[in-house]
Amino acid sequence: MQVGLVHFLSLAAILFGIGLYGVLTRRNAIGILMCIELMFNAVNINFITFAKFITPEKLTGQVFAVFVIVIAAAEATVGLAIVILIYRNFKDVFIDRMNIMKW
Repeated sequence: MQVGLVHFLSLAAILFGIGLYGVLTRRNAIGILMCIELMFNAVNINFITFAKFITPEKLTGQVFAVFVIVIAAAEATVGLAIVILIYRNFKDVFIDRMNIMKW
């Protein structure tokens, strides 16, 4: 049995679904950031899969995947800085317990 396009796309859809479910149901800010990273990885799998099966001679999918990895690193850095600031102010990182608009 050979691993084909459907297998990679199914894996990416499952990973994206798990990440989306985690973003919508998590209460912890760090857990939400981890689920967003999982969704980014699912998108990377899609980019590389389409590049492999549609245009194998070009590197467009791999280049887009590198850009997504760079964006994800920046997002993780900014997100963790925001989580640290929230923890310093509220002594908690649960999203539903804080309301910044009440300040």
